[in-house]
Amino acid sequence: MFGALELGLIYGAMALGVYLTFKVLNFPDLTVDGSFTTGGATAASLIIAGVNPFLATLAAIGAGLIAGYITGLLHTKGGIDGLLAGILTMIGLWSINLRIMGKANLPLLREDTVFTPLRENMLMGTWASIAILLVFALILKFAIDWFLTTDLGLAIQATGNNKEMIRSLGVNTDNSTMLTLALSNGFVALCGALVAQYQGFSDISMGIGLILVGLASVILGQAVFGSRNIFMASLGALLGSVVYRLIIFLALRAGLDTNDMKLTTALLVVIALLLPRWGFLKRIPSLRGRGNRAVASVPAGTTDMKDPAEIADIPAGATGARTGKEI
Repeated sequence: MFGALELGLIYGAMALGVYLTFKVLNFPDLTVDGSFTTGGATAASLIIAGVNPFLATLAAIGAGLIAGYITGLLHTKGGIDGLLAGILTMIGLWSINLRIMGKANLPLLREDTVFTPLRENMLMGTWASIAILLVFALILKFAIDWFLTTDLGLAIQATGNNKEMIRSLGVNTDNSTMLTLALSNGFVALCGALVAQYQGFSDISMGIGLILVGLASVILGQAVFGSRNIFMASLGALLGSVVYRLIIFLALRAGLDTNDMKLTTALLVVIALLLPRWGFLKRIPSLRGRGNRAVASVPAGTTDMKDPAEIADIPAGATGARTGKEI
């Protein structure tokens, strides 16, 4: 149980990165499968070379930033479809990751990592390590919350909601897209670096299918907590990662074959998508509905724009968007 909680909090960094692209920017970025491995490969290679593990983790973040920026360049400047741009970068990173590691697997069992102090003090697998990882995950969450409420962050949100509209106001949507993709994959690479150090090795296939895990975490969390504002949306992504790991842990404890984990993840995503539509979660008094009661005003930093008919000047004689009555 403790291991599942620790992994869930570590993977929370990846879930926050996926949240930035899929929910905020509305961009289907498949670079994640490659940049996750890039983060692990970069950190492991540098640690084995004698670099401080914290500096190696920072270098992994830089590698992830570059990977995401390349996807953004292919899409914005190259005119390549976003989905295809992510796939191309992901495929290219496979060879790059092999070059970085020099082989398919790098063991870190005898190397110092960022988790070494916790292991030496017998804190791994205890509430102390969970508390430390929780603080770390919350720092990342609040950093994203703050960034998305800045002028640049609001421009990114507007780019995801209505690119043509915000472009007409003079915002360079290409730069917003490239920046968001870089930040997202930086978070993903950070997660890859931490996972490699946590499990004691970096493997070329460690990122395969990770985008599905990220989507499962984001969708599970937001199905329960909603996504009316930034605070709840990012919190849902973070806690969704923990919930996902706990579900997988319980499934394995129940005797589920490890070969069925991908199918289990796919089913979790399907269920999380369908439950709100069936109205099941709407009948549960939870945090999900609290931000959706007021229609007249939208809190600062919202991720959902109001209907254009509610904020635009409606000429006389127009038909109301909601009532169908003449205004």
